[in-house]
Amino acid sequence: MGFPNTIRLLKSSGHLLNREGGPWTPKWDHVGITKIVITLGGCLGSEQDAQCPGTIAVQKRIDCHPQPGASREACEARGCTWCSSDVPNAPWCFFPENSPYGYARSGNVQQTGKGWRVTLTKRQALSLFGSDISPIVLEVEFQTKDRLRFRLYDPNAQRFEVPLKISGPGVTAEEANYEVEFSDDSTHFTIKRKSTGTVLWDSPLVDLFFSNQFLQITTTVPSTSVYGFGEHEHPTFKHNMNFVTYGMYSRDQAPTSFANLYGVHPFYMCVEPDSNAHGVLLLNSNAQDVTLSPNPSLTFRTIGGILDFYLFMGPTPENVVQQYTEAIGRPHMPAYWSLGFQLSRWGYNSLDVLKKTVDRMKHYDIPYDVQHYDIDYMERRLDFTYDKVNFAGLPEFMKEMKKNGKHNIVILDPFITKDEEPGTYRPYELGQEMGVWVNNSDGVTPAVGQAWPPGDSVFPDYTNPRTVEWWTQLCLEFKDVLDYDGIWIDMNEPSNFMRGQIPGCADTEINNPPFIPTISDRSLAEKTLCPDSKTYLGDHYNTHSLFGWSQTEPTFNVVQQATGKRAFVLSRSTFVGSGKYGAHWLGDNFSLWKDLRRSIIGILEFNLFGIPYIGADICGFNYNTTYELCLRWMQLGSFYPFSRNHNSEGNIEQDPAVFGDDFAKISRATLRIRYSLLPYLYTLFYESHVHGGTVARSLMHEFTSDQETHGIDTAFLWGSAFMIAPVLEEGLKVPSAWKKSYVTVSAPLNKIPLYIRGGYILPQQAPATTTTESRLNPFGLIIALDEQGQASGSLFWDDGDSIDTIENENYFLAKYTFSEGSLKTEIVKDGYRGADTLKYNKITILGLKLRPQAVSLNGRSIRGNALSYDMSGKLVLQISAPLTKYLNIKLY
Repeated sequence: MGFPNTIRLLKSSGHLLNREGGPWTPKWDHVGITKIVITLGGCLGSEQDAQCPGTIAVQKRIDCHPQPGASREACEARGCTWCSSDVPNAPWCFFPENSPYGYARSGNVQQTGKGWRVTLTKRQALSLFGSDISPIVLEVEFQTKDRLRFRLYDPNAQRFEVPLKISGPGVTAEEANYEVEFSDDSTHFTIKRKSTGTVLWDSPLVDLFFSNQFLQITTTVPSTSVYGFGEHEHPTFKHNMNFVTYGMYSRDQAPTSFANLYGVHPFYMCVEPDSNAHGVLLLNSNAQDVTLSPNPSLTFRTIGGILDFYLFMGPTPENVVQQYTEAIGRPHMPAYWSLGFQLSRWGYNSLDVLKKTVDRMKHYDIPYDVQHYDIDYMERRLDFTYDKVNFAGLPEFMKEMKKNGKHNIVILDPFITKDEEPGTYRPYELGQEMGVWVNNSDGVTPAVGQAWPPGDSVFPDYTNPRTVEWWTQLCLEFKDVLDYDGIWIDMNEPSNFMRGQIPGCADTEINNPPFIPTISDRSLAEKTLCPDSKTYLGDHYNTHSLFGWSQTEPTFNVVQQATGKRAFVLSRSTFVGSGKYGAHWLGDNFSLWKDLRRSIIGILEFNLFGIPYIGADICGFNYNTTYELCLRWMQLGSFYPFSRNHNSEGNIEQDPAVFGDDFAKISRATLRIRYSLLPYLYTLFYESHVHGGTVARSLMHEFTSDQETHGIDTAFLWGSAFMIAPVLEEGLKVPSAWKKSYVTVSAPLNKIPLYIRGGYILPQQAPATTTTESRLNPFGLIIALDEQGQASGSLFWDDGDSIDTIENENYFLAKYTFSEGSLKTEIVKDGYRGADTLKYNKITILGLKLRPQAVSLNGRSIRGNALSYDMSGKLVLQISAPLTKYLNIKLY
């Protein structure tokens, strides 16, 4: 990068921090390092004179040497400026104000059916990485009034484009809520919010690069309240803008600060100074990175494809996500049972151990709906098998679990061993016959690597329709062996336990491009396949980060086909649009307080990415957990949208029944709160599926105009109405909660602070140990009044697992409003006859200022023990009323 051949570190609180603010571990194979400078204090000292008259301000610097090994000589040879700086992470090699690079407008703007296009040509012959392309075309599409597409491409050659079709009906410039223009001198391409004039995007054409293997564009952003980009682990939801770079390239890597992890989501949301919000997607699947600079600005770099951007106008954060998912695909509607608590472990290692786990969960009456089966259920870790010795009786056990109202999820990995005895392993032989593998660069011979199964493995190419046929056939056949309810697809980055396949990657430009983004090991082949491997859609160089995405849809379809019910698909690797077919968890986290805290950030980010069914491994996957950490994690994880306790082989058991009476009692109580609120959570998923918004969201999302909320990521909301404020530090018995200001609340080990927001009505249902049982229980309403004595809410209900109940209108939907002392119900849809036998039995009203003199239900007085009131303003009514009929309660 544009730094000297020196690692410069901050010394703070006894820890060494790298230039991105994360912990630094020495790696002596860094290219070009000649010395290490450790500076005490808060700023980096400069070895050189930091005064560089006539250069641009430090915060506006754009790195001219984004790869390692920068020096003054190399920098100036590029026509760039070399100047040291005391500002942490600031590049020392940067483009001058009169940069010789970039493009200029050539010719007039041409009108098109949906917008306009203009040709751009290179200004000079200088090149950063060679093979520059000129001319290129900038094309703008007014897709909807709130969605704009603009893309830069080579008009003379077809380059790889992500096969995600996003189309809009098209609108006129007058109808759009944005304005697109060139500056008067044609040096800047800008997009403004029409209503306010706020500049949302401003790209100087001198900072534009478009070569065969290096594409770069920079834009200013209107504020530093920037969220998104994934998948990464980092310390705050609101991004640090001090020259922090995030790489994006799917990678089998346990969560590590600032590293590129399992999925790729080049999407961000920015909250503008006047509290409007907008979002931007770069639809590109090549290895890429983005640098967040304090100007504030963003610099996008990728090594292939085209620059294909979509801008979403909001103006609220929820509007942004709704518009984003309208484009990329609405989140799927999960089955009701999948909102129950789930257990997993890599390391049961036998059915006997698993049975003991299930028995102790039953002993403590802990709510529990789903059991996952990791690779230890397999015979020698071979897909589509089970261990008939250690897991003898597994098919019968799974059927017994289903009889008891529970559901079963099996794991399948995306690599198939090639080294079993001929005639003994059908998945490989059928795949060979059908030609379904990712191939070597010759496009003929399968790429061979190593993974969990014994021997060497080959890798299915899910972008190939023949592979989809092969996968569908095997998954359907496996349903007859193990009666699964869903499939967990792991290791699909794709993971390979080598650097490239056997015998290694050839030394070519596609395998070793002139620029590699800021990704782990600066390698495109580490722990995966060589970039020159061939898939149905093209080179692995282009399709690598699409592997998990391409596997998710066919898995979703075959699970629906196999079960006849709504699909459950849990994928480790995700891409733009994965939420339409699958869920995600945050990967192989650690049993550390840091990971507990940062899980909230991951939950919030994936809700922005259109994958609201998201969770983290409760109590941590790697390392041994502790009693206190696991208990606090059970409390937090009870409110993850996807709530699963899971850990790794070799670590202690950590299910909520293994730590004894007190732990089990607290976990049970917290999970019963979750189960009681599942009708509210399920309604949020209905709204997300239909309208495309978030399920879990940050306080900033709801209170955007309050700047104080922009940095809060230690608490979060379900929808608009329910706040979770967990304890996130060891030994702490009080957390901070935000209610228009910070307050400190008591949180002993058996409590997690939970809040209902005034102005909202939450449906609830009496809990049970499974959703199969709880779905038969009576309903209630919690009516939390605002300062005007008003509230509103809704309830969605269907059979919980049938396919397309919403599309087929086989559901019940009620809307509730409370004002002027009266609760009224509007039955919006009454299409589910299974709700006819259900009843309301409890109405709770919070925030009353006076005790009512009388209360009536549908005109009949409620008296005696059916009514209770306390001086906090809480009124509880015990009633019996049909769920599907009009409900009217009046207070006098």
